[in-house]
Amino acid sequence: MEINKKIDELKKEIVSSTQELVKIKGVEEVGRSGMPYGEGIAMALDKALEISKNLGFKTVNMDGYVGYAEYGQGEDYVAVLGHLDVVPEGDGWIYPPYGAEIHDGKIYGRGTTDDKGPLIAALYGLKAIKDLSLPLSKRVRIIFGTNEETGCTEMPYYLEREKAPVSGFTPDAEYPIIYGEKGITVFDVVKGLNIKCTNDVVIKALKGGHRANMVPDYCQALISAKDPQAIVKAAEEFKNSTGYAVKAEVKDSMLVVESIGVSAHGSLPHLGKNAIMQMLKFLGELPIGKCDIADYINFFNEYVGFETDGKSFGVGLEDKESGKLSFNVGTISMNEKKVSMSLNLRYPVTFKYEDMMNPFNKKVDSANIKVENMEHQKPLFFPADHPLIKSLQKVYTEQTGKEAELIAIGGGTYAKEMPNIVAFGPLFPGKPDLVHQANEYIEIEDLLLNAKIYGHAIYELAK
Repeated sequence: MEINKKIDELKKEIVSSTQELVKIKGVEEVGRSGMPYGEGIAMALDKALEISKNLGFKTVNMDGYVGYAEYGQGEDYVAVLGHLDVVPEGDGWIYPPYGAEIHDGKIYGRGTTDDKGPLIAALYGLKAIKDLSLPLSKRVRIIFGTNEETGCTEMPYYLEREKAPVSGFTPDAEYPIIYGEKGITVFDVVKGLNIKCTNDVVIKALKGGHRANMVPDYCQALISAKDPQAIVKAAEEFKNSTGYAVKAEVKDSMLVVESIGVSAHGSLPHLGKNAIMQMLKFLGELPIGKCDIADYINFFNEYVGFETDGKSFGVGLEDKESGKLSFNVGTISMNEKKVSMSLNLRYPVTFKYEDMMNPFNKKVDSANIKVENMEHQKPLFFPADHPLIKSLQKVYTEQTGKEAELIAIGGGTYAKEMPNIVAFGPLFPGKPDLVHQANEYIEIEDLLLNAKIYGHAIYELAK
């Protein structure tokens, strides 16, 4: 427990170093030479490296994209990967978002938990190892990322110039250990509208949703109809019989149909109410006739509907490690030429991309629907008996006295950006998650406990 004693001695410095970093507004801006993500982020990186240098570590600034503090000797290295950039502060703060003020044992400010406080905790965990002259067989790097919130474009820059660590963790999630992160896809399903509707009811436009990775809370359709009042009445009856919030009204000789849903994160679509799928269900009951948009609507009503696991689509993958595939319809847009929906599918950790996309493609091909603009992140998965997982479990249990359960998530963490890294902390079970919210804070006690856990974890991996 020498490391813990040393961390307690360093408490004042740990707190003041965290405050120094939090006071810098590291939100992405227009880049310029040596400052690829803007001045604020460059200042945060300079400050992190200055703190590291003052603690006696070798420091490297890689052209403003990324920096690191290094200690020890050896061919291989262990990494702690964190980020200095933050999301904009937003409104509703009790204390100044870049004031780093301390109230009731908490440091308040944007980045206190995500990710500046945890990075400082890891840095001082390494400082304790250095001060105690504990023997290591590998080098240790605390890597300061700068673009996690808006694309992680700094990580390819790093990995093109440096070899990957042999093991390590990112303090950018929650405890105990996230050993699995689902594969994530975002893409469009597009159909050309060559065969037009000629019935008494014609859909002129469709628009809904904000992003693929959000359950849409609003969708609007513009309809031309011979008998508009019949559609208004149909919407009322639909709402009464299904409970779905759909309404229609006549505006400037055009029918405007609105569907109101409940938003949720795209990784947890079952927690929301999908305004687009509510709209498609209603439109599917109107006498549109035989045309391309009708085929598209009927296809998604039949094979998706309100399911969020892809079962009827033929992609209902599931494993014991991470549960069911999640299927979210995020946005829709339609003009005279085509209709397009953006989907966010996240598949279980033990499956491959092809396990999902081969049956998916087969299904859409049969309906002349094309997949476009595919973005894909492979799943991250470490078996439960992997040495990295075992080491971190041991440390967490020893330092907290609690069982280190393994968590698999539908979201993606910074761990996906670098090989041999797993997400480990800093948020303790049961504590409020204020990341990206107003009044973000880190409890000083938790900051110190993180430093102790990270110090022991670094030593365990690098000894």
